[in-house]
Amino acid sequence: MTGPLAGLRVFDLTRILAGPTCTQLLGDLGADIIKIERPGEGDDTRRWGPPYVRNEDGSDSDASAYYLASNRNKRSLTIDIAKPEGQALAKRLIADCDILVENFKAGGLKKYGLDYDSVKAIRPDIVYCSITGFGQSGPYSSRAGYDYLAQGMGGMMSLTGEPDGEPMKVGVGISDIMCGMYASNAILAAIHHRTKTGEGQYIDLALLDTQVAWLVNEGLNYLVSGKVPKRLGNEHANIVPYKVMPCKDGYFILAVGNDRQFQRFCTFAGAPELAEDPRFVTNSLRIANREALYEILPEYTRQYTIDEWVEGLSELGVPCGPVNTLDRVFEDPQVQHREMQISMPYPGSEKGEVDLIGNPVKMSRTPVEYRVPPPHVGEHTEEVLKEFGLSDEEIDRLRGEEIV
Repeated sequence: MTGPLAGLRVFDLTRILAGPTCTQLLGDLGADIIKIERPGEGDDTRRWGPPYVRNEDGSDSDASAYYLASNRNKRSLTIDIAKPEGQALAKRLIADCDILVENFKAGGLKKYGLDYDSVKAIRPDIVYCSITGFGQSGPYSSRAGYDYLAQGMGGMMSLTGEPDGEPMKVGVGISDIMCGMYASNAILAAIHHRTKTGEGQYIDLALLDTQVAWLVNEGLNYLVSGKVPKRLGNEHANIVPYKVMPCKDGYFILAVGNDRQFQRFCTFAGAPELAEDPRFVTNSLRIANREALYEILPEYTRQYTIDEWVEGLSELGVPCGPVNTLDRVFEDPQVQHREMQISMPYPGSEKGEVDLIGNPVKMSRTPVEYRVPPPHVGEHTEEVLKEFGLSDEEIDRLRGEEIV
């Protein structure tokens, strides 16, 4: 392995999405991710389908599309941590790991002797990251947390959807994904601190905290003004025009970011008078008069096709784009050029390979590597245990006692 995190080993006690997103990012950057799964069961998301990867005989495998999304570059090891010998085995492995990531309920690993204090006793410089719905402290800390709840409680749903419609969640589990990204960032900061000082530390990440942090400009709009923002549909609270606009053959996104861009848009649209209209000269004025402007614009935007708007405005430096369905996303030449769709060998599958979404990080000296496809349950149990010094006899005994 040659990635920037090569040499770091992660004991991965996560499942579903937030934790696996974190550890997949670390794996993409070269860390050795040992994914711990329940014998015979594995990550819950393995069964979150259809669709599933098809086996050679046409049957469904144990890999749902959902599971595939966040589990590459990991090796699967099954351990029953509910049994004392499973706990002892886990501790034996953790002693040789740099990082532990878990997303059990707050305090949930203490009964297994795998909480931070217990782990720190056997690996003092461990970087230990816990991901929960509400964190390790506070009045909600004992509650189970899910992405949907975080989007609602954290205010995102109040900002999403049409003004006169119901609150709407984002179409993917964005609270989970962002929590995983914050977690990976925090882990890397803690590793840097350990490199300088030799000290490990405990990291406490919560879905709700992450969602509140992700309110960014709208959160500050409220904190500065004291006014609760309302849903604007496809509009922007601080920029106008910034909206999905109708055209000859559908819709395109118009995202004017400053007054110069608005002037260039008006010229291309054949409406120079709008750029000089005292109601629309500056962005602040356009915000104050957004309804009037949005009533006028469709008569101009309907005169061209999607491609004509996108090509014409892009040449003028005015941000715009199509509203793509996912088939168009993965057919887009820019997306293909940036290798945002990848394929990895997947022995035993109908196609012999599996398509995945690529990592967006492009590094000049230590690029992302795609080494291991999302594993089957326990696929690497024997391999990993041998690396940690267990003999064939020990592994056979552990299998016979259903510890692994």
